[in-house]
Amino acid sequence: MRILIIEDEKKIADFIKRGLKEEGYAVDVAYDGEEGHFLATTNEYDLIILDLMLPKLDGISLCRKLRDEKVTMPIIMLTAKDTVRDKIIGLDSGADDYLTKPFAFEEFLARVRALLRKGKPQQSKLKVADLELDLLSHKVIRAGKVIELTTKEYTLLEYLMRNCGTIVTRAMLSEHVWDVNFDTFTNVIDVYINYLRNKIDQGFKKKLIQTIRGRGYILKE
Repeated sequence: MRILIIEDEKKIADFIKRGLKEEGYAVDVAYDGEEGHFLATTNEYDLIILDLMLPKLDGISLCRKLRDEKVTMPIIMLTAKDTVRDKIIGLDSGADDYLTKPFAFEEFLARVRALLRKGKPQQSKLKVADLELDLLSHKVIRAGKVIELTTKEYTLLEYLMRNCGTIVTRAMLSEHVWDVNFDTFTNVIDVYINYLRNKIDQGFKKKLIQTIRGRGYILKE
């Protein structure tokens, strides 16, 4: 899952980014409304975290602009303004949720998860053959054996499992598992695929992660 934060206060943006990355999300940050608009319309995101008070283009105007341009990804609006009228204006501009600062980070994460689930089938586990991934506890088990993964390995495996049976290209992985600063000319993706293979497939007769030469990877039964 890839998230865009549009927040001009660097300290707040960095705090949110660090917390989301610890949860396994790929995160990009824009520090003004115009940069946020550019990133939101040129990259594929699963969610936008949007501050209300932004330089160059304020959050309300940006939200309306994105909705007018048929950008449909969920938007959580963050602001220090907490009056009912301010909330109504934010929601009417196209935001899906509205959270006032300061906020408890656990509540913020719960709202993020709720919006990411919105419109998708409710599920708490992903299963391919004898491999199970628990989306709530982040526990990964294959044939009864618990497999310890790093945050990035878990995120990569989740994306592969969500796209089970479909060829996943390196471009797709760079967009959804890494952030905008990812260097597409490195072999980092291949390295992490090998890390996963060593943990997921090593010692098992059936190999789930396969390379499709010249195209990418596929995870299938």
